Amino acid sequence: MTAAGRGRVRWVGQDRPVPMPSRSIPLPVSLQVALPLVILAFGHTLSNLIRTLPAIATDVMSADIGTTTGYLGVLTGAYHLFFALGQIPAGVMLDRLGVRTVSLSLFAITAIGAMAGAFAHSAFGFFAAQALLGIGCCGMLLCPFTLAAKTLPPARFALWSGLILSIGNCGMLLSATPMAWLIEHHGWRASFWFAAALAVGIGALVALVVPSMQRTAAAPALELKAEFREVLQIAASIRMRGPVLLAFTSLAAALAVRGVWGGPWFMEIKGLSRIEAGNALLPLTVALAVGPLVAGAIDRLTHARRALLASSHLVAGLLLLVVVAAVPGGWLHGGFVGSASFDAWIFFAFGCCISTQPLLFAMGQSSTPKEKSGKALAALNLMFFCGTAFHQLASGWIASTFGLVTVFFYFAMALAGSTLLFFYYTRRRGSDAHVPG
Repeated sequence: MTAAGRGRVRWVGQDRPVPMPSRSIPLPVSLQVALPLVILAFGHTLSNLIRTLPAIATDVMSADIGTTTGYLGVLTGAYHLFFALGQIPAGVMLDRLGVRTVSLSLFAITAIGAMAGAFAHSAFGFFAAQALLGIGCCGMLLCPFTLAAKTLPPARFALWSGLILSIGNCGMLLSATPMAWLIEHHGWRASFWFAAALAVGIGALVALVVPSMQRTAAAPALELKAEFREVLQIAASIRMRGPVLLAFTSLAAALAVRGVWGGPWFMEIKGLSRIEAGNALLPLTVALAVGPLVAGAIDRLTHARRALLASSHLVAGLLLLVVVAAVPGGWLHGGFVGSASFDAWIFFAFGCCISTQPLLFAMGQSSTPKEKSGKALAALNLMFFCGTAFHQLASGWIASTFGLVTVFFYFAMALAGSTLLFFYYTRRRGSDAHVPG
């Protein structure tokens, strides 16, 4: 990559898109790379805010739209389902249309979905809003990753990928105490209006700063069916099976605790107010925001990616069992009963452990030929959110039928089972589990 004229980046010897600064603010060279990445990462922040918002408002949302908290958990699964379905089309469109065009389209859909959520007065209306939000947010992480991959050398891409994830996970901080306060004083619909305003604001910054892309050659005919088939074949391959099976449960468990059931747990089981529940979720949120950077550093120091992933997910499942055991009338039968503070710090430890999940991307990339590494990442991302949709639907039914305690037990068992399968399918290539750099 070499500079060619003011504000232009030319790719040498590759048939790749050429970033152009048309309709964007002229910036110094360093900011031309950093500022667009940070602004696009704010889209991932918005995505995390939206997907974790129900955790702090499930009770009032369900009462207002005429359903139960358990069934509302099922309805929120629509977000993850449509998010997962949008992964491959979003990836194809990013290559064909460029980051700026795709991201602006996604922000527009997200704003419409958030407004639909604010106007929802029935289960169907809420389902439709969640579906729109899932489609709109499906490429919020892919956009900054794609721009970073096209504009940064590999060493800097590794650094920025961790920063993008950490910036994005800060959206969970917004959906804790700040959203609890907003909902408490202005109602849950105000939180969706806030999300719509953020979508419009960040989209405007994207239009001003992120460069447009012009192609240097005609794109091949679109074959989405073939692309989808190849991604599924990679996901089903023996070398990818372990990472895929762990990905299917890992993100689902994290988002279930932080995004849906953590708030009801503190309000219904521990008797906290909404704002107190938001405060109790803050340690977990901080762990999920900072954890990916820490996990990456430990990975580089230990060169033991497979063992790190397996042990951390097993411990995460064990921590959920501790929370379940310490409820009044739980397995300890009159012994120790965990307070709300105890649960908050157990959830913090859970967040620290589950934050190793981004290392699955690195393992998946090292498990496939270099020319197919992009599809390997797409396969993992697809499984992350297919698993989230599946487990969210299952946990919603479990909550309605058996209660919240059983939901947390379910995720503990799911983490243990997927971790053991991961360890089994990666047992013969432990030496490949870490690829330096």
